[in-house]
Amino acid sequence: MREITLSKAVNEAIAEEMRRDETVFLLGEDVAEAGTPFKVLSGLVEEFGTERIIDTPISEPGFTGIAVGAALTGSRPIVDLMFGDFLFLIMDQLCNQAAKAYYMSGGKLNVPMVLRTNLGATRRSAAQHSQSLHALVAHIPGLKVALPSSAYEAKGLMKTAIRDNNPVVIFEDKLMYQDKAPVPEEEYLIPFGVANVKREGKDITLIGTSSMVQVAEAAAEALAKEGIEAEVIDPRTIVPLDEETLLKSVKKTSRAIVIDEGHQSYGVTGEIASRLNEKAFYHLDAPVVRMGAMDVPVPFSPALEDLTVPTVDAVTAMARRLVAGEMIHAA
Repeated sequence: MREITLSKAVNEAIAEEMRRDETVFLLGEDVAEAGTPFKVLSGLVEEFGTERIIDTPISEPGFTGIAVGAALTGSRPIVDLMFGDFLFLIMDQLCNQAAKAYYMSGGKLNVPMVLRTNLGATRRSAAQHSQSLHALVAHIPGLKVALPSSAYEAKGLMKTAIRDNNPVVIFEDKLMYQDKAPVPEEEYLIPFGVANVKREGKDITLIGTSSMVQVAEAAAEALAKEGIEAEVIDPRTIVPLDEETLLKSVKKTSRAIVIDEGHQSYGVTGEIASRLNEKAFYHLDAPVVRMGAMDVPVPFSPALEDLTVPTVDAVTAMARRLVAGEMIHAA
């Protein structure tokens, strides 16, 4: 084991898969000489050349369409979408073409494509570069959606995604690129649909996605000082979702909070909470609580932006109230 950044973990995963499989290539804006604005891909063009690390024009629909066609004809493209907010530009290529080709061809065509992008607010990037839009693509049958919460998950999930025979969308949190975590030097893959129980507990379950896993872990630490044992779970992928692990935990603790940085209305928190309420109803001592981002465009003002996403203090306070048996009313 060594400790490396999430940025380095993603870089290693892509490089290892490109060495292993010559059909893997990557394309996007500023991915070659610039190494992307977040410098995640630095050094790849020097090893693999501009035929496999391809700088594209500023035309997200164009280069995503190229990737879909390449995937249909035997390649394994990785599309680098500079900001997750740009998903709106490529919804036809991703959701009408990539996601549906396997179904519409009766299983004769596959689209082994990875769309690598990001999410997350509190970076002072304003409303058009700070959104967390993973619920949009999770709603589309035919797409798998992964949300790494650390360097370890980022590498293992990326390698699995590249080897998958169908389209996968991976969202990395922009604020986590320099966060370090232990990552094995030897090869490993993380299977989709297998959640990770980060911390065991008996009083309440905290389910967090992406950077909200760290928020949940910090809340669990604070609660432990008060004698409340919180179980923390990272689903890793929301499509497929490991319902079995989530239900097992909630049936044990009888209470749960789902924490996600996407907007709360019609989002990931609602989907997971609904499944738990439906399938663990008779084990619950309280309704499953959702904690997502405010239903407002992300403000540019730092003071306002910081109020829009779930915080450690807010999760800790909510968990304390649930364990105490207080009635929780919808906001």
